[in-house]
Amino acid sequence: MTLAAHPAATLPAPRSSVKHLPVNLFGAVMGLSGLSMAWRGAGSAFGVSPVIGNAVGVVAVLAFLALAAGYLAKWLRYPDAVRAEFSHPVAGNFFGTIAIAILLLSSVVSAHHETLGQMIWTLGTVITVGLTFVIAGRLLHGRTEAANVVPAWLIPGVATLDIAVAGGTMPMAWAHEVNLLAVGVGTVIALVFFTMIISRLIHHDPLPAGMVPSLIILIAPFEVGFLAYVNMTGSVDMFAGMLFYFGLFLFLLLSWRVFRRPAPFAPSWWAISFPMAALSNAALKYAGHEQSAVLAWLAGLILLVLTTAIVVLFVRTLHSLFTHRLLAA
Repeated sequence: MTLAAHPAATLPAPRSSVKHLPVNLFGAVMGLSGLSMAWRGAGSAFGVSPVIGNAVGVVAVLAFLALAAGYLAKWLRYPDAVRAEFSHPVAGNFFGTIAIAILLLSSVVSAHHETLGQMIWTLGTVITVGLTFVIAGRLLHGRTEAANVVPAWLIPGVATLDIAVAGGTMPMAWAHEVNLLAVGVGTVIALVFFTMIISRLIHHDPLPAGMVPSLIILIAPFEVGFLAYVNMTGSVDMFAGMLFYFGLFLFLLLSWRVFRRPAPFAPSWWAISFPMAALSNAALKYAGHEQSAVLAWLAGLILLVLTTAIVVLFVRTLHSLFTHRLLAA
């Protein structure tokens, strides 16, 4: 038997390097944190034990620590790669996933240690405002190509809304005004960018196959907006219901595009996790307010779909890591 008879044997194994760690992988922390919050919400809706939500929360914290250590190593060893990623007109928006992950982790941690949760939320708020200012501000330089107007643009706006989602009940005297600022900035940015993205999807070429999963991000402004609005007002009114139902409509509409012929697995698939988690949390909260058996059934179904999706993504990510494909060039 010779190597020539088996050309595959002559191929080198994929070489993993932290240089290729994509920032969009922080979307995994967002999805896991959102799943933890959803299962905690299911406790009051269905009497589910808090053990599931707490266990997922621990996984979210560990995932963040691992990714933060990895990306810090990338920054120290390959600063040019990080700068290139940050300045990229599409990939740069995914730095917002770091800020959102920190904000959501503050809610996960607050259930066990309020002071630590408040500290994490404050840190996340500062990072989020700074990133939103930089990423949104550089778009004003002009000459933006239509091909770069993608759903990932919504991440900075959604990140700002998440300040109020995670901090709507923060007890600090200044927290209310910060939340109000966040909702104002996040709402306008999300609506403007949403309009631009829809226009691009209608009038220009379809998204590349690898970016199709990110279409689910389009539901985030409405479901995250629902959660932020309810946290700020303390009530679920007709406007909140409209936000929830439009986000649900978009999810059903876009799911056909995303899941009918799914693109090959890549870290970008984690983009579906947090918008779906926001939808699940919104559905649980809305069903709890309306006291409707149908809405409760719908919320349970969405939570089941979310859990299945994140389990699949988590397993595929670990398989990709251990087979040296996740961090390969």
